[in-house]
Amino acid sequence: MAANRHHFLAGQTVIVAGGGIAGLSFAIALSKLWERTAERPRIVVYDRDTREVNLDREGYSLSLHGTDKDAGLVALQQLGLLEEILDHAVLGLDETGSFKIWDQDWKELIRIKPKPYGDLPTAGIRIARKDLRRILVNAAERAEVTIQWEAKCTAARRLGDGRLAVAVSRSDNDSDATEQECDVLVAADGNRSKIRQSFRPKDGLQFVGVNQLGANAKFPDGIPQPIDNNWGLTLSSHGVCCFFSPVDKQTVVWGLSRLEPERQGFDPQLSPEEQCRAIVKEAKEVGHMFAEPFGTIVSATDPTSIFLFPARDKQPFYHDAALRGIIFIGDANHAVSPFAGNGANLALKDGWDLAEKLCQSESLDQAVSAYDKLSVPRAQATLKTSHQRIDFVHYTGIKSALLRVALAVGRGFLWLTGK
Repeated sequence: MAANRHHFLAGQTVIVAGGGIAGLSFAIALSKLWERTAERPRIVVYDRDTREVNLDREGYSLSLHGTDKDAGLVALQQLGLLEEILDHAVLGLDETGSFKIWDQDWKELIRIKPKPYGDLPTAGIRIARKDLRRILVNAAERAEVTIQWEAKCTAARRLGDGRLAVAVSRSDNDSDATEQECDVLVAADGNRSKIRQSFRPKDGLQFVGVNQLGANAKFPDGIPQPIDNNWGLTLSSHGVCCFFSPVDKQTVVWGLSRLEPERQGFDPQLSPEEQCRAIVKEAKEVGHMFAEPFGTIVSATDPTSIFLFPARDKQPFYHDAALRGIIFIGDANHAVSPFAGNGANLALKDGWDLAEKLCQSESLDQAVSAYDKLSVPRAQATLKTSHQRIDFVHYTGIKSALLRVALAVGRGFLWLTGK
């Protein structure tokens, strides 16, 4: 932590491109960790969205883990937000909420509920992304972080004196952007980062071989069992799987996937209602092997929430001299697909770790190097696990049969050990 008034960031301007999970985690952490005897840097967060939640982008739930030191729940504990987060958990705070894998007839193959890390009260929860975002926004505002809403960072360049100029647009026309200067730029602008395109134009997303279609399904009288109190995957022996998770007490998100060539999304000539009908029809045909409540859930699809996208990710990178003063965190550095189940956790820990290393180090280069040693290996591990998961949840034939045997053995071990 900074020990005097001469910290290398004292009085400097730090721009955070993107007010998502990673960007807000960083801004809150830097404000929390900053030594009060040192002149505080000016932190400005620019985000393309409005302050109010955009349900088209935020209307789903995500996993926050608490199984090791790199878990998202650990970061939230460090940020002082854990209790507030747990108050909004959809699942994971009692014995009924756990991750499960079922077969196509909803027979439980395995239940996974690991031991929590340290003094955490749970090893994992599901939370609506809108609730996580709202809590982070409120915390940033309490920390007096300046957030400029409806202002997107479209590019950046290095100035002759080594500082940085960030193009910020407040309209749909990027040519209207104005430049804001800063000493340090934290790029937290997501998997299609405009800042990354400015400095690493060839470092883009890669298709991982699977497409996913899905939506939110609405149940005013309550979500059908067993999804009402659990989240997880249904497997088939046909190379098709489906993910399910409650978003709230009346909403469940479903996502059907299979290995196939990359798809480009919806037919733009179809109306939203026609797109919804097409998605529901395709899902029922592709997932015909899944027993109820699969059909009931798909039939209850909310037309405003449908999605169809190819899963993509990208490998993390270490920062070098060419990037001095520019630090990439979260998906801007190491994008993950939904099969990773760890994107929010990586983002939260990236934000905390970068802020901590900046406060503890004697120079910017030292801080970034120390941050990379934490961030890159855990992102690499997540991507490796994600690719393995994509393979095994889409197994067919003998591989599918062997997987079921392995899961049965694992379930027996967990039962014997009381886990």
